[in-house]
Amino acid sequence: MKTMRLVVAGTPGSGKSTFVRTISEIETIDTDRAATDDVSLMKQKTTVAFDFGRLAFGSVMDLQIYGTPGQSRFNFMWDFLIQRAHTYILLVAAHRPADFHYARQILSFMDQRVQIPMLVGLTHTDCPGTWATEEIMMRLGFLNDRNRPPVLKINPNDRASVIEALMTSMALMVANCGIDQPVNSSAKSKDASQLLQKSSSHRSSFSLPRPQFSRDR
Repeated sequence: MKTMRLVVAGTPGSGKSTFVRTISEIETIDTDRAATDDVSLMKQKTTVAFDFGRLAFGSVMDLQIYGTPGQSRFNFMWDFLIQRAHTYILLVAAHRPADFHYARQILSFMDQRVQIPMLVGLTHTDCPGTWATEEIMMRLGFLNDRNRPPVLKINPNDRASVIEALMTSMALMVANCGIDQPVNSSAKSKDASQLLQKSSSHRSSFSLPRPQFSRDR
């Protein structure tokens, strides 16, 4: 069994800590402290180091999941975590356009340090004022489909939604990280079904998507 590491990055309040808690099979380790800056206007506590969870992905890999702090003053933790990651998810709150430029800065920070598979997760898409996916991707610097990463709408509170994001990340890792013994399609579908069965709110299977992704920008 391989040990792989997924980093969940993003703007403050985009759902990083919730994402980790929703999917982890162990009690998550967090470093939440009382928010004392502008973040306190949206939530009482904020991550100052990282959140940590773990998920056994079938018999193929042990997935370690790290949630980064949102504020840039903790970017030394971004650097520490991303250097050890095999893939990452950038969460962006789709209803807060003021955060889009900051999300683009986070993306640039990561890209300057590593070239690994990633996807964009749009959260809070059911809130008033939500921007369209195409508009958000343009604000993140993806002006056309060329070299655009996968983008998903994610509800960090919904286990099935988080599992879909993880399955997409697994597909990217299999395609890009040289995993020695990738499972076949039926095994992947079985692993996904087993994960979904652990959720009390969702019982249907999910087929692993075929990755179409390039990072040569």
